[in-house]
Amino acid sequence: MVIDTFRAARAIAAALALLAVSRESQPQRPIADALLSSGTLSFDARANVGDFTGTTSTVTGALTGGGDFTAVRGWVETPVRSLKTGNEHRDRDLNKSMDSDRYPMLRFELAGITPVDAEHGDSAHAMLHGAFTAHGVTRDVDVPASIIFGTDSTAIRGDFPLNLKEFKIGGLAKFLGIFKMDEHIVVHVALAFRPSGATSAARIGAGSSGDARDASEATP
Repeated sequence: MVIDTFRAARAIAAALALLAVSRESQPQRPIADALLSSGTLSFDARANVGDFTGTTSTVTGALTGGGDFTAVRGWVETPVRSLKTGNEHRDRDLNKSMDSDRYPMLRFELAGITPVDAEHGDSAHAMLHGAFTAHGVTRDVDVPASIIFGTDSTAIRGDFPLNLKEFKIGGLAKFLGIFKMDEHIVVHVALAFRPSGATSAARIGAGSSGDARDASEATP
């Protein structure tokens, strides 16, 4: 019994060592500096009078490349006023709660990437580590994301939860509490980047249909 246990433990250790060597031996994919060419940022929110979504395709961003995608750094931002919920009155309330005149931008700073699993063909799953700034408050966030490497673009899609109260965003109750919005929202990003030599425009209000398709098809 002791011998069998020892053999089993040795076999497991050998398998883990082989897996580590296999991952380390995978070819590295260099990533070039890139500018955002298309994409969307949206959020899902819940309220007692009905759930709603805010979305924008007015986004700016850039990536600084490296020897592989774990070395990539970058940023993405969007104007608060570009977010639309399909209701003008609600949009005005959103901008008031976000104090968009004083804090006009939402911004994510990418500080690092950790692979979740090995690359599969032209795609990989990873955790994006960075800082999200809203309403003048910055918090660290981890974003589970999928990355798709195209022939001339890189698409990234991720989803992450946010608690609005952590960003000191108030005004979630209106009309003596008749309207109440949950402070917990879910943010979605779908972005496509092209090497900086391939495009001169980072701000996109109407990106190419191919880029939008790349971003929307990058499912986590």
